[in-house]
Amino acid sequence: MIKKGQEEGNGKKVTFQDQEIYIENLNQSAVQENEEKAGSIELEMRKQKALNKFRSMVEGAIIDNYLLEKPKKSFLRRESEREKQQQREISLWGVPLLPSKGHASTDLVLLKFLTAKDFKVNEAFKMLRNALKWRNECRVDAIPEENLHLGLEKFVYINSVGKQGQPVHYILYGAFKDKELYRKVLGTEENREKFLRLRIQLMEKSIKQLSFKAGGADSILQITDLKHSPGPEREEFRSVHKRASTLIQANYPELIQKHIVINVPFWYYTSRFLTSRLKHQRGKKKVVLARPSKVTKTLLKHISPENLPVKYGGLKRENDIEFFPEDKASELIVKPNSASCIQIPVIEAGVTIVWDFTVVGWEVTCKQQFIPDDEGSYEVLLRKDKEKKMGDSVRNSFHISEPGKIVITIDNATLKKKRVYYRSKAKPTAPPFIIFKKQL
Repeated sequence: MIKKGQEEGNGKKVTFQDQEIYIENLNQSAVQENEEKAGSIELEMRKQKALNKFRSMVEGAIIDNYLLEKPKKSFLRRESEREKQQQREISLWGVPLLPSKGHASTDLVLLKFLTAKDFKVNEAFKMLRNALKWRNECRVDAIPEENLHLGLEKFVYINSVGKQGQPVHYILYGAFKDKELYRKVLGTEENREKFLRLRIQLMEKSIKQLSFKAGGADSILQITDLKHSPGPEREEFRSVHKRASTLIQANYPELIQKHIVINVPFWYYTSRFLTSRLKHQRGKKKVVLARPSKVTKTLLKHISPENLPVKYGGLKRENDIEFFPEDKASELIVKPNSASCIQIPVIEAGVTIVWDFTVVGWEVTCKQQFIPDDEGSYEVLLRKDKEKKMGDSVRNSFHISEPGKIVITIDNATLKKKRVYYRSKAKPTAPPFIIFKKQL
């Protein structure tokens, strides 16, 4: 502690009053920290108390057979042992709901309903009951195997996983720029119902990839792409989109970890602003909006470059025979108004080097060349690109006939730093002219 009259590093003397203020600040900080800890402990205790009560309610409802409906006052009919056993086997998302079974995932599922209702037990129980009734009435368990014949396989699909191992599913509303497809899918009430079932099918297939275990994936990452999507003036689209959102919120609580909406047009920002006051604060935090220029940067916060499709600025290509998600990418930062190089050294001849790279946001120029170790050999310019756009991930290869290195030069003339992701591998192959000679 600094004593009265002692000088600080800047030569200013510290008075007794200064010491009192310093001690008072320390005390206030300690009190605030203790209050925060006490509040956190109290909150956890309240949550645990709510979970225990919810477990008890669900247990009683299953044992007495009123989980799907209000308890009956008539006791004239006795249930058979088989019926009682069937009641005890009730499950949701592949997880038994009867707490006394002791399944490790039961509490995780129940907590999702509690969290969605701010740990209000009666409301959570009502939500669980309604979700189970809806699943029975709509035969949801059979939906994953249905063939809905809507022709949207390329626009509604699951692709890879997020950084936390959660499945990622994509919904590309740009499919509806095709007027004929729009009429086919949304033109009749019957087909609109099919589209809703398709959305539910996507949820159910994603859920099958969840583990509902501590440390495992228990939620989904949803990407909605609004590029070329219909506007709010298309009543059928607006209506079915709203119905799908309502169904998922009501029957799949806390299963969407993040909903990332990309290529967001101005009208979407406007409509969201007008309805934002009606939305729950927690629900608003789960939605991330990204303008076209921010799509890659936003998605890479949640998905690694190896798992992000090329069309969104990542390295993942469909049916790729060269690289796999296990082939991790390295990162290079290129400072503003400067150039940086990626070097891939090759110490032996007779191999082919394959490499991938992408630049977040691009707006750079890049040059790829082979530089031999022997100063008497010629350098080979493999490719030179001008400014590129998102979706232009580069894949190239070169057969090595002598030791040297592949050099990729990224020239960043902008005032912002650029992030580069790249990977490479060597594979033993014969040069093209030998293959051609053998074919002759």
